Parts: sequence; structure tokens; C-alpha cells
Amino acid sequence: MLLVAIIGLLMTAVALALAARRVSWLHRLATSGQPAPERLEYARTHAGAELKAQLVEVFAQKKLLKWTPSGVAHFVVFWAFVILATVYLEAYGALIQGAVTGRPDFHIPLVGTWPVLGFLQDFIALACLAGLIAFAAIRVRNSPKKLGRDSRFSGSHLGGAWLILFMIFNVIWTLFLFRGAAINTGNFPYRTGAFGSQAAAALLRPLGTSANEVLEPVGLLLHIGVMLVFLVIVVHSKHLHIFTAPMNVLFSRRPDGLGAVPEMRSNGKVLDFEEADPDTDVFGRGKVEDTSWKGFLDFYTCTECGRCQSQCPAWNTDKPLSPKMLILDQRDHAFAIAPYLMASEEERAKLPEDVLALAGKPLVGEDGVIHPDVLWSCTNCGACVEQCPVDIEHIDHIMDMRRYQVMIESSFPSEAGVMLKNLENKGNPWGLPEMKRAEWIEELASREVDPIEVQVIEDKAPDDLEYLFWVGCAGALEDRAKRTTKAVAELLHIAGVKFAVLGPMEACSGDPARRLGMEFLFNMLAQQNIETLNDAGVKKIVATCPHCFNTLANEYPQLGGMFEVVHHTQLLARLVEEGRLTPITPIEEKITYHDPCFLGRHNKVYAQPRDIMAKVPGVQTQEMHRCKDRGFCCGAGGARMWMEERIGKRINTERVDEALTTDPDRVSTACPFCLVMLGDAINEKKNGGQAKESLEVVDVAQLLVTSVKGQPAEAGKTA
Repeated sequence: MLLVAIIGLLMTAVALALAARRVSWLHRLATSGQPAPERLEYARTHAGAELKAQLVEVFAQKKLLKWTPSGVAHFVVFWAFVILATVYLEAYGALIQGAVTGRPDFHIPLVGTWPVLGFLQDFIALACLAGLIAFAAIRVRNSPKKLGRDSRFSGSHLGGAWLILFMIFNVIWTLFLFRGAAINTGNFPYRTGAFGSQAAAALLRPLGTSANEVLEPVGLLLHIGVMLVFLVIVVHSKHLHIFTAPMNVLFSRRPDGLGAVPEMRSNGKVLDFEEADPDTDVFGRGKVEDTSWKGFLDFYTCTECGRCQSQCPAWNTDKPLSPKMLILDQRDHAFAIAPYLMASEEERAKLPEDVLALAGKPLVGEDGVIHPDVLWSCTNCGACVEQCPVDIEHIDHIMDMRRYQVMIESSFPSEAGVMLKNLENKGNPWGLPEMKRAEWIEELASREVDPIEVQVIEDKAPDDLEYLFWVGCAGALEDRAKRTTKAVAELLHIAGVKFAVLGPMEACSGDPARRLGMEFLFNMLAQQNIETLNDAGVKKIVATCPHCFNTLANEYPQLGGMFEVVHHTQLLARLVEEGRLTPITPIEEKITYHDPCFLGRHNKVYAQPRDIMAKVPGVQTQEMHRCKDRGFCCGAGGARMWMEERIGKRINTERVDEALTTDPDRVSTACPFCLVMLGDAINEKKNGGQAKESLEVVDVAQLLVTSVKGQPAEAGKTA
């Protein structure tokens, strides 16, 4: 047994040395990037939230279990790693005790002979084996060779995954080999409970005592050896996530990587545009070393599962963006030029030419690591972040690259340049005069039936003001969105809510500029609006546009704009609940609801729009296949509203095709961008004879005001 112990400990020392060397290399590579002190500070000051995240996401596997078959398989394999650590403790104990006493009959102090532990070890080992079979079946069924782009594993490194499954299988069978032999030699710590090991012992018993005495140390060394080889493979493969996933969850944004875009940072500090130095400051991400260590942690943690890819609206409409490949391409590039990133100036001159050539490769470009079409296909819908089981923040990566392309390279779709110029000169994406923002107010006041006077704040908000109604650019200037604006104003008036608007004093929230990557213009617009709101004494805001809602609520605080912001569906649902609005007229229609990404995934507002429709008599709601947290984008987010869609199928067309499968009388939503995008796609379908002429898209508020006012709904004339 002494020789067995020497061999086992020698194997362990070699494997640990190799693993430690790789871990040190990975650490040096990650820290060659930008610092991210805000991540450490948040984790330190929000220990409770981070502990909850570890319990819910890591140990309870909540995100993985959203996909039941693969989630359950991963759950049991994960817990096998945790619970079977006790078997390795027993294995090393047997190794050492066998060398000292000659009998490898070690058991863990206090619990080592408890039958429940033996049962649990064997049960989870067999469950893990079932999980491996499930994983293999899932991979065969979803093989890229069979499904092409439709496979979520398309683009993944498939060979490594099969190797890992094989190694886990080796862990399981070697476990039962040495435990079965130990039972036959009398060295097993559990008299009962370990049913799998007892079954293995029954199979080995006919070989005789001598054979089992040989198989026990051989099985022990094999079991330890497989684990050590597995360890070395893991730290050199995508399965590094076994160790990095808990860290990535720990340092991720809470409650998730959605909502606000993080502030621009350079050298660990928030970038001050007035004091920024182009020679020393980092503006977004122009090369891989501009990535923060948290970004590198994202690279290391990607499991290549493809959940993000399967949910991405760009990928699903034949565009080149795959959130998974966006991360993997950066990771592979970082690994390829790691010698350059970690070398001194003197050492770099001696590096091979292929490494130096890669070091000069642009991060984004026609010949870059990321093709521009990949970068500009993103709608910022957040489906990738929502589905990622290890909290990778894909949108943050995209936004950093966009910032560099826009502000440093001046490289972005040409039509978006018109939008930026309009924002800078006129304060709205269409470049319309600011007085146009008041036209809807005049239209409401001049109606022959039920005219409404909407108060416009010119200096200070009145003392009895309950809400500042933030109309938004689309709500004030786009004809279809103006119907929603009028409906909300009318509902607030009926409910007796004291509200007012800024009118011409309102400027774009800055969302299109920020999501395009023009951070400087966003700051300018946001600071202007914050000053206007503060000067007026505004505290509470209701917004109809989810993009404005998200910006005002989640991003203005970065610049000191602290306001209580609600979406109009949240406020209207509460008013209905309180009895201040009462739907009375039936709307006998089948209606399917489209979740706006910036209201749903980014801000978790799913219930209130549906609650409103549920209170309208006669409405039959029919959910689309992709809804709520798996809802499909309309194609307008991420400043895509102002860019042409030239590649693949139009995203809004794909969404309307799905809506039509429910055979709706109307499609409802709660976002002016969605209203426009879905409306355009429906009109195309009507022209092609694929949709009934009466089909239209309406805001939830339009349905509510029709029912509340007691007027029958007419197609095309709601509100």
C-alpha cells in the first residue's frame, strides 16, 4: 500500500502543478485587461444579494432548470460533483491510511459510516450516469450536422464536450470499481445504504478475494487518476466554467445584466468627457486588451451551450450575430495573442510573427475578430443575457465595441448618422421642430367630443402634480404612437390623476444615442433633461415608451437624475385595481400580446399589461409561443429603429408571422417602437393577402380607453 500511496500522491502533485500553472496563466491574462473596481465594490457591499445569487443560480441551478430536460440533467451532474467530493475525501484517506496502517479502511470522521451518506453517494453517481445519457441524447438530437443553424450547438467546440462526457463516465465506473472491491475486502466504511457499490461488489465477488485485493488499489488509483486528468482537461477547456461560473455570478450586475447600460469606464474610473485624454483614456473597446477582467471572466465562463444563440432574434432571422460566437471569437482571439498581452515591450519584439500579426488585428472590422455586421445586428433585446445560465453580459460587450466604433472610428451604419445629427440639432430622432411636440395636446383640446386640456409645465410643476407624463419622441411625433399618448392622457384625466407634460421643453431621453454607442451625445441629452426635470421640481414620472422608461429609471441615476418612474401599464393597472378606471364595454376579440423587450426582459414588467386586458370584458387573450421572458423582439431596439435591415428576414416580419399563428383579431403591445414595427409588418402581410384587412396593432391603453369610455371599438379608430 505504500507504493500505491506514493504513486497516488505523485500523480496528484503533478496534476495540481499543471492545473495551478494554467490558472496562474488565466489570471495574468485576465488582469492584463482593464480594471473593474466597481464589480469588487458591489460584491463587497451587497453580500446578501450575492449570497442569494449563489444559492439560487449556482446551487439551485434556477436558470438551467428553465430548460427542463437539459436543466435536470445538469442539476444532477452538478450535484454529483459536489456530493462525490466526499468519495474523493474517502479515496485519499484510504490512500494515506493504507500506507500508514496497511489497511485502507478509512472513513470520514463523524459521518463516515452513516448509511445515508453511502446511499446518497451511490444515488447521485447513478443519477449522474443518467444525466450523461441525457446529455449525449440531446447533443445527438441537436447535432449541427443535422440541424445546421437551427442547432444551438452550431459553432460550439463539439469535440471537447464529448471528451468531458467521457471523462465524467470514467469517474463513475472507477468509483464503483474500487468501492465494490473494497466491500469484498472488508475495507468499505458503509455496511448498508451504498446499493450501487454493493451491486458492483456482487459482480466482482466471483473473481475471488485475491483479485479483489488487487482491484481495490488499482481502482483507487484509477479513480484518483481520472479525476486528476479531468482537472487538467477542465482548466484547459470550456469546462473551466465549473470553477469560474460561481465567480462570474458573484461579480455580475444585479439583479441581472439588463436594464441600464454601464457607464463608460477608463482605467477603472468613470470616464469624464470634459477631462478625457485621447492618448491615455480608453473609449470603449477597440482591442481585446480594452476588455475588463470581468469581460475576460465572461470569456472563460461561456459553456458554449447555445441557449443565447437559440433565443437571439438576429440569429433566428439569418443574420450573422450569435451571442455565443461573439464571446467565443473574442476568447479565442485573446488566447491566441495572450503571449503578446502578457509580455513586456522587450519581450514582444521577440515574439513569433503570427502572434504579432494577430496583435495588430482590429477587434471590429471587415478583417477583424468581429465583423461589423455582427455588431450592428444586435437589437439589445436582452434574450441572450436572460437565458445565459452563467450570467454572461453579452450586451455590455457589444456596447463597449459600439462605443469605440462610433466615437473613435466614426464607423457605423450611415443612416444612423442622420439620427444622431437630428438628436444633436433638434432633440429628436426625426429632426422635427420642438413645437411639433405640442400638436397632440392641441388635437385633444380641440376635439368636438370630450375635449381635454393637458397642462404644460413652463417653469415649475404645480404643487398638486402627481405625475409628469413623459411623452417621448415617438409618442409626441409619430402618428400611430400619438394614439397611445392621447389614450393615456384621457385615462389619467378620467381617473382624476393630476398630471402635466413638458411639451416643447422635453428632449429625447438619449436612448437611441446610447444604444448606438454615442455616449457623449447621450450624456448631453440626459443632463439637459435632468436639469429641466429638477428645475421643474418633478419627482414622479409616467412614461409610455419602454425605452424612455428604462433610460429615466435605470440610467439617469448614473448622472444624478433620481426620479420615481413607472410605465403607463403599471399605473393604469393600479388605477383599474383601485376602481378609478372601470372597463365596461365588451371588446369581443381574440388578442395576442407582444412583450416589448425593454419593458419585459429589461424591467420584468409582464403582468400589468395582461392584467389590464384581463379586466376588459370580452377580450380573449392568446399567448404567442415566444412570450414573456422568452418573447421575441420587434427589431427596433439597440437603435435599430433608425437602421436599415438588409440581412436575412426582417425581425418584425418573423414576429408577425408568429402572431398570425394565433389567428388574432388584433395584436396589442405597450411600446411605440413595437407599434410601428409590428404595424409595418402587418401592412406588408395585408398587401400580400396573408393577413385579414381588419387586423391592426394597438397599445393596451387604447383597448382600455375604448372599454372605459363605453364606446364600441372600430378597427383602425381606437382612441
